[in-house]
Amino acid sequence: MTNIIPESVLRLIDNFAKLPGIGPKTASRLTFYLLHLSNLEVTELGEAVINLKTKIKNCSECDNITVDNLCPICADPKRDRTKIMVVENPLDVIAIEKTNEYNGLYHILGGAISPIDGIGPDDIKIPALLRRLKKSNKPILEIILANNPDLEGEATAMYITKEISKIKSDNSNLKNIKITRIARGLPVGGDLEYADEITLSRALEGRKEF
Repeated sequence: MTNIIPESVLRLIDNFAKLPGIGPKTASRLTFYLLHLSNLEVTELGEAVINLKTKIKNCSECDNITVDNLCPICADPKRDRTKIMVVENPLDVIAIEKTNEYNGLYHILGGAISPIDGIGPDDIKIPALLRRLKKSNKPILEIILANNPDLEGEATAMYITKEISKIKSDNSNLKNIKITRIARGLPVGGDLEYADEITLSRALEGRKEF
C-alpha cells in the first residue's frame, strides 16, 4: 500500500510521540494542527523550542532552571537561607511557590533513586546537595524533604537523611540541622477506603489539633 503521508509529516509525528503523555493519535493531531498554522506561527514555535536549549541553563546553586548563573530564588536576598527544601524537579518548585507558604531555598535532585531503573544516588543531585551543605558558611537549620510519596521517593528521602547525619558532626553550621518530611494527607473529597498505605501514614503523621 502506498504511503500517502509525506516523510516530513511522519517524522514530526514520531518525534511528538516520544514526548511524555503523548500517544500516536495525539501526536498526529498536533502535527496536522501545525500544518494549518501560518509560517510565522510555526517559526515562532520553532524558535521557542530552540531557545529552550540554547538560553536555559541550571542554577549553579540549586540546579533549578534559569537564564542566569543563579535562579531568581537563590539570588533573592529576602529568602530564608537557613532552610532548604529538597524536591525532585523544577515543576515541584513551581507548585510549592504557588502556595506562598515557603520562603526558603530549594535543591532540585533531578529524579529519585530507583535501582530497578539503574538510577543510584550518584545519578541524581544528592552529591551536589551534600557538597552544598558542607561548604555552607552560614548555619542551615532545616532540610525539608519533599520527595514524591512513592517507593522511590521514600528511598531517596531515607538515603539523604542517612548521608546528612554522617556529615553534620564535622560542620559547625550543621550541628543544629533538623530534617523534616512534608506531610502527605488525603485529598479534599477523597474517600478514606481508597487511600493507599503511604498516603494514610503521612496523613496520620501530619495530623494537627482540630
